[in-house]
Amino acid sequence: MTISLRNRRAGAAATATALALASLAALAGTATSASASGRATTATATEAALAPASAAAPKAVSPAASGDPVSVSASGLTLPRPTGPYATGRDTLFLTDHGRADPWVPAAGPRRLLVSLHYPARPGSGGEPAPYMPEAEARPMLAQRGLDDPEWPGLVAATRTHSRTAARPAPGRFPLVLLSPGFGTPRATLTGLAEELASRGYVVATADHAYESTGTELPDGRVLPCAACDEVDAQPDEAGRRKVLAAVATGRAADFSFLLDRLTGPRPAWRHAGTIDPRRVGMAGHSIGGNAAASTMAADRRVDAGVNMDGAFFDPVPARGLDRRPFLLLGTETGHAPGADTSWDEAWGRLDGFKRWLTVRDSGHFTFTDTPVIGEQLGIVDPGAPLSAARSTTITRAYVTAFFDRSLRGRPARLLDGPAPAHPEVLFRHP
Repeated sequence: MTISLRNRRAGAAATATALALASLAALAGTATSASASGRATTATATEAALAPASAAAPKAVSPAASGDPVSVSASGLTLPRPTGPYATGRDTLFLTDHGRADPWVPAAGPRRLLVSLHYPARPGSGGEPAPYMPEAEARPMLAQRGLDDPEWPGLVAATRTHSRTAARPAPGRFPLVLLSPGFGTPRATLTGLAEELASRGYVVATADHAYESTGTELPDGRVLPCAACDEVDAQPDEAGRRKVLAAVATGRAADFSFLLDRLTGPRPAWRHAGTIDPRRVGMAGHSIGGNAAASTMAADRRVDAGVNMDGAFFDPVPARGLDRRPFLLLGTETGHAPGADTSWDEAWGRLDGFKRWLTVRDSGHFTFTDTPVIGEQLGIVDPGAPLSAARSTTITRAYVTAFFDRSLRGRPARLLDGPAPAHPEVLFRHP
C-alpha cells in the first residue's frame, strides 16, 4: 500500500513515508494498537479482521466538482454540513455504572461512560459550535502511533462541527439511535453521522467505552489509555485475541443497556430526556461497534434495529436470530463481500427480520467514519481506498438514514429496494 501526504513540509523520503503511515494509523486507528506504555504494536486480530485491505483516507477530490457535502475551510478542518431540516445541539454526559466493575481495569472501580448526545434543536439557540474532541484525546491518538508533529493534535481537535452547545431542543419526541465507535477509536470519529441523524430528527447517543480508546479524557482531566488494546496484544494466539474482542462486543452491550436505563428510565440522567421516544430505538456501530450493535440487540429487547458498518462478528449473532428485528450490513467490497468474512455469511443466515447486505466499491474500513473527511483535508492519500470523502459521506448518510427511517419510523425507503443510479458504488449482496 502506497500512501502519500499532500500540502505538508518536504523532508527526506524515508521521513515522509514514516509520517504518512503514522498519520494514516493515527487518524484511522488501523492495524496498530497503542499500549499503555506508549509503544505501537501490530494488532493482527484487533483490526486486521475488521480492516482488510486499506484503512482510511481516500484521494482528495474537489468538493465543488463532486457536488457532495464535503467542505474544506481555509482556517481549519471542518465536518460536512448536515442536510436535514433541523438545527442540532450537543450535550455530554459522564455516567458511572455502580453495578459493574470496569472489565479491563477492575482496580479503577465502576464502569464509566462518556456520552455525546446530538439532538434536533431550535434554530438560532445555543452557544458556540461544540468542540470536535479534546486535544488531550487527539494527542495520544496521534502520538502513540508515532506522529510527533506538534501541529496535528490541535488541528484535529479543533475540527469544526455544526452542533451548538446549550441549544434548546426542538419540540416533539424523537427516535433514539445509539452509536458505538471502532476498537481503539474515540467516539468523536462518528460525529459527522451523529450530526446528520440529529438534523433528520433523531436523538443520537455516542459512547466512549472506558479503556477501549487510545485516550478518553474524564471530566477531572485524567486521560484513560487503551487497556483493552494491551489485553489483545497480550494474547498468545489468534483464538485468544478473538475471545477478547468478543468480550469487547458483549461488554459494550452491557454498557448500552445501562445507557438506555439512564436515558429512558424513571430518573433520566439527561436534562432533555423527554425528547426521546423510548419505543423507537436503533443502534449502529463501526467495526467492533457494529458487532456490538448485534450483541446489544441480542441482550436487550429495547433496541429495535441495528447497523454493522464493516465490523467482524467476534461475538456471533445468536442461532435463534434477533426476534425478527431489522439489521443492515454495510461494508467494504474487499473485506465484506460474501465469502470474504465468514462471520458475515454466518450472521446473514441467522438474521431473521428485514435485512440488507450492502458493500461499497473503492471503500476502506474507515469510509463510514469522519476519517476520510479529516484525512483528505490534511492531504492524506490512500490509493487503496480511492472513494472520495464526499462520496463516503453521502453514501454512509444516505443508507444509514434510510434504514432507520424505515425501521424506526415506518417510512418508505426505496433506497433499500435495490441498486440506485445515484449510488453506483453500492452493491446489493444476496448470498
